[in-house]
Amino acid sequence: MQDLRIVFMGTPHFAQASLTALLENNLNVVAVITAADKPAGRGRRLKPSAVKEYALEKGLKVLQPTNLKDNEFIKTLETLGANLFIVVAFRMLPKVVWNLPQYGTFNLHASLLPQYRGAAPINWAIINGESKTGVTTFFIDENIDTGNIIMQKEVGISPSTTAGELHDTLMEIGSTLVIETIQQIKHQEVVLKPQPKVKHPKTAYKLNPDNTKINWELPIMDIYNMTRGLSPYPAAWCHLDMEQSSIHVKLYTVRPVFEKHQSPFGMIMTTKSEIKVASNGGYIIIEELKLEGKRKMDAKSLLNGFKFKSGAIMC
Repeated sequence: MQDLRIVFMGTPHFAQASLTALLENNLNVVAVITAADKPAGRGRRLKPSAVKEYALEKGLKVLQPTNLKDNEFIKTLETLGANLFIVVAFRMLPKVVWNLPQYGTFNLHASLLPQYRGAAPINWAIINGESKTGVTTFFIDENIDTGNIIMQKEVGISPSTTAGELHDTLMEIGSTLVIETIQQIKHQEVVLKPQPKVKHPKTAYKLNPDNTKINWELPIMDIYNMTRGLSPYPAAWCHLDMEQSSIHVKLYTVRPVFEKHQSPFGMIMTTKSEIKVASNGGYIIIEELKLEGKRKMDAKSLLNGFKFKSGAIMC
């Protein structure tokens, strides 16, 4: 087998960990492909991706194509002489790209495929109350996250795990799996496994304002799981309605209390240090939140300077 010449494709911090692992293991990364710089912060200045920043720091060649089918981009890829492409948290590739390298193109996905194909597998595993998830490497094919499996590693999810915590765990385990996958390819030890057919596969839909909004009529554990599954980003949200105003609220840390009650769903009750909201099957105790126009803070700090009016409701 020829020496590996790798093109790495990725964008966020999750992908950077795998790129770091490649370099730490002295693998030959001939180029890095990442997303275009995007406006960020109050000044809306262009900010490079985490992968780009790291790649430039290490002196790697960086490409930022807007069109992955562009002829000039394809020609550039061909001139690199790469024989293996690795994709981590990037975007869907056209066949003309993933079919190019001699040893194929493999992807690291943050779930135990075939479950949770899609854009947000870490979040949805927690939102749906799963007790386990994992990472999968697979060879890319024409569809999204459907290719033959190379390797998988399982990870447990505790009842209190947040999306941020699971992200970091899977990021590190995933970077190790990438290296193990490369070793299998290098030594021609890969045993491919087609993804099993699942009657009711769970999908990792892209997160948006509609599917991250809290419905206070849902069972209390659904609200709890949704909040930790979206914490710290993008955060579960709802409106705080009181008198003539409606305030956008993000919730980061909550705690369920199971208790029978007759209160309307979404009704807010407070003490000097506690905010609780009536839900289906009990109350949600809000421990950390952010009101529009204010900084993120714990409930006690908010209550020191903010008064919930009588009849206030989360909706």
